[in-house]
Amino acid sequence: MKDSSKMPRRDFIKRSAVGAAAVGLGALGAPAPGSVLGANERIRFAVIGVGGRGGGHVGELLDRIKNSPEVNIKLTAVCDVYDARAQGNAQRCGGEAYRDYRELIEKAKPDAVVIATPDHWHAPISLDCLDAGIHVYCEKPMTLYWEEAKTVYERVQSTGLAFQVGAQGCSDDVFWQAQKQVKAGALGKLIWSQTGAYRNVPGGDWNYGLDFNADPTKNLDWNLWLGSAPKRPFELDRYCNFRKYWDYSGGLATDLLYHSLSHMQIALGPQFPIRVVASGGNYAAFDREVPDCFHVLIDYPPEENAPKSYQPGEQTLTAKNGDQTVEISKYRLDGVAGHTMAMSATGANEQGLPELIRGEEGTLYFEGPGVTIRPERPYQDKRQEIQVAREPRSDHTLNFINSIRGTEKPHLDALTGYMTEVAIALSVASYREKKVKLFDPVKQKVIQ
Repeated sequence: MKDSSKMPRRDFIKRSAVGAAAVGLGALGAPAPGSVLGANERIRFAVIGVGGRGGGHVGELLDRIKNSPEVNIKLTAVCDVYDARAQGNAQRCGGEAYRDYRELIEKAKPDAVVIATPDHWHAPISLDCLDAGIHVYCEKPMTLYWEEAKTVYERVQSTGLAFQVGAQGCSDDVFWQAQKQVKAGALGKLIWSQTGAYRNVPGGDWNYGLDFNADPTKNLDWNLWLGSAPKRPFELDRYCNFRKYWDYSGGLATDLLYHSLSHMQIALGPQFPIRVVASGGNYAAFDREVPDCFHVLIDYPPEENAPKSYQPGEQTLTAKNGDQTVEISKYRLDGVAGHTMAMSATGANEQGLPELIRGEEGTLYFEGPGVTIRPERPYQDKRQEIQVAREPRSDHTLNFINSIRGTEKPHLDALTGYMTEVAIALSVASYREKKVKLFDPVKQKVIQ
């Protein structure tokens, strides 16, 4: 068995494009048309993957059913490859328990699902549910590889079903207020932004503990859990603490920075990146493949004049000297960036960078009841400080429910989720391959 922490790029492509098909993509036939459920129609929910996060979704849905009956939903089924989890959560909600999500789709026939499995299962399950005409709330990251996110986005477009990526911060109205100010030009020309996620977990993040009752010979389907990931004998740490391993997770990038970047994509206006580079390492936790400290730089094209196609190449810089044009240097064009996003994350220190959006004429701070924009010193004579408060907005799950009913649009829809996933997945690829990654936002392909 090859060391998955050294998996080359060609295997990334193979895994994302071919591996998912091996576990049932498209097995349920042609995509079903999207359906809008009216306010008087009860939405039947199911949760697929009911470990820590999925169990939390079960609790949230049950609380909503109890305390907000007007939303008119019912939790009818749960699914997990570990029988104890499936059966325990089925007892909580009074629904059916399934081990294989495909059986849940066929027999329970839910209207909507919440997917809270390990990352490598997000794409296959999303696609099979969409093909069956089921609305999807998929926990972040949208998928493990960016090519999968593109496929999911295209399937959402063809079915017309509601799709929400579960990065809950995107339903905080502060980021939508920031978007209004950015689009109105309150910062002038965008320069660079920063965001991140910082925790300090002694002994290493994602060591959730080991469930010694989990036994693939008795109560757990290990081969089904692996899915399209490389086959290997059962390892309890991989099962219980999957975020530490490349086969099932992108570590800090997919667990934490997807949150950070997705809500900043809302604030800035979603875009594809054109260049991504990442660095970092394991400085405190050594029981894992993924780094415990991770830094990313993302370049975006200017929104108003994004290049029709993006190709690197040598360029000549010239200047005027009287009536003559003089060649003064040659340089390599690696992308015309509208602005740069700087991100960092760690599981070993809580002191992080403040979240900011910097423009040439002003800087946007996320503080107080909303956002504050303070003019840069050279522009204080033409601009004043601006303070904007949050406005009421549906929480992430209610927004998804309202999207199913056709009264709202998902706050983190499939296109924004896809654009976010491209940058996140390329940051993982950059780190693992030790290369700068270039992306053509028009052709939607990696060019380096």
